[in-house]
Amino acid sequence: MADRDRDRDQYQPQQQLGQHRSDKSPNTSQILAVVTLFPLGGFLLLLAGLTLAATVVGLAITTPLFILFSPVLVPAALAISLAVAGFLTSGAFGVTGLSAVSWIINYVRRMRGSVPDQMDYMQRRAGEAMGFLGQKTKEVGQDVQSRAGGVRSS
Repeated sequence: MADRDRDRDQYQPQQQLGQHRSDKSPNTSQILAVVTLFPLGGFLLLLAGLTLAATVVGLAITTPLFILFSPVLVPAALAISLAVAGFLTSGAFGVTGLSAVSWIINYVRRMRGSVPDQMDYMQRRAGEAMGFLGQKTKEVGQDVQSRAGGVRSS
């Protein structure tokens, strides 16, 4: 009798679990999603299979042609790939060169200021140099005159 009570206690949680499953039945939107997506998934699987079959058949047909024309196709493909690599490399070098020149121009502008500022600075320096040169010329001229006057008087 104790065995029956124990067996009944073991089966009772399973009965509650079964009752819980029946309460968790799928709703209408879940059923509609399965009914809609199941045929769509099957159709997409069919298309994938057809694509695979067509690819295998096409490869089986074209492989002999590729082998027959490989002495022409391989050098042509190699030449085309080298030409494309050359164009891409020259473009990359061009962009790198322009970038370097742009960087150098910006660096020089930051170091020395803008061109109008440089022109004003150079004009001021030239004016100062001309004034200094004029003053020195005047002094040398006076010195020459004083020496020449001293030579005549002796």
